[in-house]
Amino acid sequence: MFTGIIEALGRVTHVRRDGGNLHIQIASPVSRELKVDQSLSHDGVCLTVTECDETHHRVTAIEETIRLTTLGDWQPGRMVNLERAMQAGSRLDGHFVQGHVDAIATCTRIIEADGSRYFEFQYPESFRHLIVAKGSITVNGVSLTVVDPHDDFFQVAIIPYTMEHTNFGTMRVGDRVNLEFDIIGKYFVRYMEAYRRAGT
Repeated sequence: MFTGIIEALGRVTHVRRDGGNLHIQIASPVSRELKVDQSLSHDGVCLTVTECDETHHRVTAIEETIRLTTLGDWQPGRMVNLERAMQAGSRLDGHFVQGHVDAIATCTRIIEADGSRYFEFQYPESFRHLIVAKGSITVNGVSLTVVDPHDDFFQVAIIPYTMEHTNFGTMRVGDRVNLEFDIIGKYFVRYMEAYRRAGT
């Protein structure tokens, strides 16, 4: 479980295909603090650390994860948002994030807003029931508040601090991102669907 509060930026240094698997090596300031078998969020994707040393760590993604996320786009040099699993008893500054990507969205517009920026993302319309104004959403692992949602696009407002400390600072129109919708909202929708079926 994560919170969507990014700890560090990592840089992809090596990507290797091995059958249906993708092995990714990342250099980051938290690599030295990791242990093998730890869960670590990479742009919102929960991956298990398979190797680590003072400067780098490695993770492996299976074909299913590659298909459902942006991992297949990753190349050396890419900057990645990193977050270690939350600790019991610590403050929950973001919201509950599982690291299980629900959908891929595309950045369609970036709007300057007097020091901050609005990022607009187009997402699959089939998920429109999971997104609400002022609700929580995770974009590339970052816990954010939804602004101006529509059936197939929404906006988020990014402050300068977030621009500097996440890969929103390097994001461009056309980039694809990982989305995870609020787990509480997903459970509520599931409950209501079951309730309606039971009433018919």
